[in-house]
Amino acid sequence: MQAKVVIVGSLNMDLVTRAPRLPRGGETLAGHSFVTVPGGKGANQAVAAARLGASVAMIGCVGDDAYGDQLRAALVAEGIDCTAVTAVPGESSGVALIVVDDNSQNAIVIVAGGNGHVSAEVVDRFDTLLSQAEVIICQLEIPMATVGHVLKRGRELGKIVILNPAPASEPLPADWYALIDYLIPNESEASLLTGLPVDSVATADSAATALLASGASKVIITLGPQGSLLATSSRSQHFAAPKVQALDTTAAGDTFVGGFAAALAEGKSESEAIQFGQIAAALSVTRAGAQPSIPTFDEVQGFKP
Repeated sequence: MQAKVVIVGSLNMDLVTRAPRLPRGGETLAGHSFVTVPGGKGANQAVAAARLGASVAMIGCVGDDAYGDQLRAALVAEGIDCTAVTAVPGESSGVALIVVDDNSQNAIVIVAGGNGHVSAEVVDRFDTLLSQAEVIICQLEIPMATVGHVLKRGRELGKIVILNPAPASEPLPADWYALIDYLIPNESEASLLTGLPVDSVATADSAATALLASGASKVIITLGPQGSLLATSSRSQHFAAPKVQALDTTAAGDTFVGGFAAALAEGKSESEAIQFGQIAAALSVTRAGAQPSIPTFDEVQGFKP
């Protein structure tokens, strides 16, 4: 049987333009191109987990608009169970406005839309999905109260609970840490959560130590081209990233989280799951877009540095 991963989170339509550089305040730039691409951290992670070998279900909300229909259809096309993806009457779907510069860095503005309606009551209607899960994943593009509710329910059910604290804008509630099996921030998120600079493996180790002291069980800080750092109460281990030529870093972190979760749910070790997720993320940055950039299981298995 395939592994079971349930994602509770966001679905956005990404409105992506490429430009020579990111605009300054009040500045108008001429862009190179524009596309609309299904995205949202929750949906991206669902697609990643599905393409990378897991059986996946998504819990979330879209608007009753054309974007909502397209977002749901994109997940269904990946074989993802969308019975718990519901349309909110009179609401727009979530959107992300993304600018990608010629150095493959991006700036993103999100509008919650339907994602703001993912409540504890919505989640509870689909508690059977959580009960059937092996791994439950949350991010921070839905209401914080709902995320806390899902983390608590995941712990009650004895599931592997992953929180990707993105986008991070404030410290996490102190009582969340004990509910999370794997806390997976990137450099900027780890810095915001700890108040420490994170720009190297050494500084990431210091931030991870602080997060462990806050009550986190296990921390994985993703470091882009520098790889990732796993920290637990008993060890700290750096994993070097595969070398690739980056085109677009959009959804790289989501690809890592989905790949890591899929591998864990299949019974892989932490180290194996991290390496699998890193290869998937490395492949994703060689392609443009969010969900279109996410590789398949066979592509990851066939990757040669």
